Amino acid sequence: MIDHEKVEQAVRLLLEGIGEDVNREGLIDTPDRIARMYEEIYGGMEEDAATHLSRTFTVDSSEMVVEKDITFYSTCEHHLLPFYGKVHIGYIPDGKVVGLSKLARTVEVFARRLQLQEQLTGQIADALMEHMQAKGAIVMIEAEHMCMTMRGIKKPGSQTVTLARRGVFETDPALEERFFRMLER
Repeated sequence: MIDHEKVEQAVRLLLEGIGEDVNREGLIDTPDRIARMYEEIYGGMEEDAATHLSRTFTVDSSEMVVEKDITFYSTCEHHLLPFYGKVHIGYIPDGKVVGLSKLARTVEVFARRLQLQEQLTGQIADALMEHMQAKGAIVMIEAEHMCMTMRGIKKPGSQTVTLARRGVFETDPALEERFFRMLER
């Protein structure tokens, strides 16, 4: 749970630390605004993907399901700067599917935390395997990291791409190839 009071104190200290006057008109309410924003953008820390993935529907098919271009925003745990992009999810059901919005909600559960893209990719794939008992899951994330864009190397537009394969996607290259072909459509 976000400790609103501690966040406000920390923001005041940060503002003072960079030489700002915390009592000037434009900054007076900033600590409260930041604390409320953190409750929203880090709300995934209090959520469990099982909540979204536990409502399933029985199907006879075990054909691949793909949900692509799921927009996400997250925060790099190293620099506390945003990274954002698209998540592409594929899974092979084992008699059960979830509503498509539940895949996007699962992305949000993990993205709304301090995060590493590599970890985020694996967490989404692992949640599909654990909570849906899918035969296989594959997750690809393409993201731009503000820590590479606005500081350090300063390379706007560069994309980091990560991939996590679980279950049958680890052993069947044809399935992985089909996933990538489906993303091209």
